[in-house]
Amino acid sequence: MSWRIRLAVCALPLLPLLAACERQTAPPAEAWPVRIVATTNILADTVRHLAPDTFNVAALMGPGIDPHLYRASAGDVRRLQQADAIVYNGLHLEGKMTDVLDGLREQQRRVMAAAEALPPDRVHTSHGAHDPHVWMDVQRWRQVSSALADQLADWFPGYATEIAAKRARWEQQLTALDADVRNELAAVPPRRRVLITAHDAFEYFGESYNFEVMGLMGISTLAEAGTNDIRRLADVIVERGIPAIFVESTISDRYLRALQENVAARGQQVRIGGTLYADALGEPDGPAGTYFGMIRTNARTIAQALAAR
Repeated sequence: MSWRIRLAVCALPLLPLLAACERQTAPPAEAWPVRIVATTNILADTVRHLAPDTFNVAALMGPGIDPHLYRASAGDVRRLQQADAIVYNGLHLEGKMTDVLDGLREQQRRVMAAAEALPPDRVHTSHGAHDPHVWMDVQRWRQVSSALADQLADWFPGYATEIAAKRARWEQQLTALDADVRNELAAVPPRRRVLITAHDAFEYFGESYNFEVMGLMGISTLAEAGTNDIRRLADVIVERGIPAIFVESTISDRYLRALQENVAARGQQVRIGGTLYADALGEPDGPAGTYFGMIRTNARTIAQALAAR
């Protein structure tokens, strides 16, 4: 089935815009400044650290936006059409934008699914679906960043030297960040290394930093948590004496509050340990407004809530 047929079914209001763009089959000749559009602000922040300073890098999704549920607006499609290059996460993170992104790729545009550059054995699957949250492991994100830098240099060879220099600095910073996270989390004893969140966005984090991870929802927020999910996690909290659970910045806290109430009904208390940033950065001027800030904020919040007292 062609992308235009899929789009007519799934995104009919956007069809005229993409159909008009179809006539332009070759990538546009980039004007100054080069314009790169990333889907998430996590990706946009990473691209800014790799691309030349003269490039204009923008994100479609801002703080608090859930990429699993995000639908491209007509304005978004125009921004994508006008971009010199497009970077999205892939692994079905932007599930409701699939037809739009596939359509642009079929037009021979400069489009990269950054997370899909990881080797298959570095990507988790759950119930047949890929886990897209690879940025939660700094080491994996270093691999993604390396592939992204290679792609930028291939797209814009005149800037290859500057991209290589920025890549080297970024990779050094990521190595230091990974060490900082491990040092921060060292305060959490093994018996308390259980991370309960709204959805399964922290599996890569758990694997890399030795935490058992449980989410009320699956790897996508498209499916809502049910009564059985709440009871299952309440059993775990009561049996193992888990002191804290965590809300996420892009998801309503109502499921976690219901979990708290279920635990309280059994005569035990579990507190909200804080807000974690999973699918989006925080406000630009806040502590979680960059990739570095998001990862450090998460590590600090987890350590403070779960460390031995």
